Amino acid sequence: MIGILIIAHGSLGESLIQCASHVMGKRPQQLEYLAVSIQDDPSSLFFTAQAMVTKLDEGQGVLVLSDIYGATPCNMVTKLVNQEGVAGVAGVNLPMLVRVLNYRQESLEVCIDKAISGGREGVVHFTKEGCNHLTQPKT
Repeated sequence: MIGILIIAHGSLGESLIQCASHVMGKRPQQLEYLAVSIQDDPSSLFFTAQAMVTKLDEGQGVLVLSDIYGATPCNMVTKLVNQEGVAGVAGVNLPMLVRVLNYRQESLEVCIDKAISGGREGVVHFTKEGCNHLTQPKT
């Protein structure tokens, strides 16, 4: 099973896990979060993140999800993916997380693809005519 670590600002990671637990009917195993606040030293947090990745990896790898590309959580992920069996995806949202949780018995590469597709396909535009997936830009 692929381990999942969410590294995000404030309580976002904790909230996503609570929501995913509700959707899934129980708290998924091998799913943890690391909260990043403005007071935190990124260097110290990085060592915590490394230890969490080691704990979550049962041999199939770890997918690390972060919130905003280019921000401190994502910068930590950029360093973590230098380790064998660790991959990262930015832009975490609940559809992304639930999709990954449903495919974590597959390979790390499949989980990466499912994370990206889940994040994109979970964004929909509601109108009076119904809802439209925002998979293609309007011209």
